[in-house]
Amino acid sequence: MTQHSTFAPSPETKPQLRAALGRFTTGVTVITSHTPMGPMGMTANSFTSLSLDPPLVMWAPGLSSKRHDAFVQAAHFCIHVLCADQSALASHFATRGDGFEGFGFDVNAKGVPLFDGCAARIECDAYATHPAGDHTMVVGQVRQVSMQDRAGLAFSQGKFGQFAAFE
Repeated sequence: MTQHSTFAPSPETKPQLRAALGRFTTGVTVITSHTPMGPMGMTANSFTSLSLDPPLVMWAPGLSSKRHDAFVQAAHFCIHVLCADQSALASHFATRGDGFEGFGFDVNAKGVPLFDGCAARIECDAYATHPAGDHTMVVGQVRQVSMQDRAGLAFSQGKFGQFAAFE
């Protein structure tokens, strides 16, 4: 029989809550923007679609991130939905916001860095921000999308992987 754990969220159960939330498998994105400090990137799995009319998406940087303020204040950003072979890109921008030179990228007309080879690239204008506990919800209005038929990178229980469909 599988062990079952039940608890109420509290400061003492924060590790267990994180582990429980980590059971939800997500896709992996790298968000990029042009900031006063130059091009900046951040890995995020908090991305989701919000609306088709108008086309809106959302992601949520943590308040504790040194990159938080730059992204919350950005007028334009791009969400890169990573492919299964792009875990190095995800790992790099999970720990630092600079260092674009090691990865092939272009810059759009608004100065936002754009990586090649992603499953999807969603270029956005800032639409709204909302406080959300220890994060800020950043809502973007989608202005340009590019995509290709490639398998996405998944994240579950602290590990990268790839989705496998049932036959």
